[in-house]
Amino acid sequence: MILALDNVETGYGGAPVLFGVTLSVAAGACVSLMGRNGMGKTTTVRAIMGQLPLTAGRITRFGNPAAQTSFKIARAGIGLVPEGRQVFANLSVAENLQTFFRPAGKTATTQWDFDKVLALFPRLANRLAHAGNHLSGGEQQMLAIGRALMTNPKLLILDEATEGLAPIIREQIWACLARLKAEGQSILIIDKNISAIAKLADHHYILDKGNVVWDGNSTALLASPDLKSRYLGV
Repeated sequence: MILALDNVETGYGGAPVLFGVTLSVAAGACVSLMGRNGMGKTTTVRAIMGQLPLTAGRITRFGNPAAQTSFKIARAGIGLVPEGRQVFANLSVAENLQTFFRPAGKTATTQWDFDKVLALFPRLANRLAHAGNHLSGGEQQMLAIGRALMTNPKLLILDEATEGLAPIIREQIWACLARLKAEGQSILIIDKNISAIAKLADHHYILDKGNVVWDGNSTALLASPDLKSRYLGV
């Protein structure tokens, strides 16, 4: 297992948000985390990235159960595409990508670099000199994913992968993620598109009020339409 959360509890300023969250991601797998807004998905990501201290439980990353700083977690091989993209507005597309480059380890099966990211997202090749805040929402999301890939991550985490994007851009993002999975990239993804996520992910977890209330494979997810109305609908 490259990532395992075991009965994780955390929150903000003494107010608990997660209550015993347990989930895992195996090497080469794509796992989804779903739930309504405010149910603890982003808090889970922040805990994984070391941005929140745990009040109970533990997180094991690449076999290491020790608490770590966010910097060390990123260096260990977790690439984050955060909610809201958070590209550097005052840097060009090229600078956003090049600033984050980190060579892959010798044993890595995939080596991401500037040219390979542009091949994955050809739209960015025509925007290299544009500042981050001069891009469309879809282009910013492509840049955020490309920036994370430039770190050559062992695990890629996407928080709200296609939120707020035009349908044609969402299709392009899903196609890129399918390609990454086919190449063996380990992925933890948060999104609300059940049909798309069921095609991509191997296993799914649903959060409700900081608790994992269901987990299973895509067949079980699609065979349980009540899950959408109970835990995923607006």
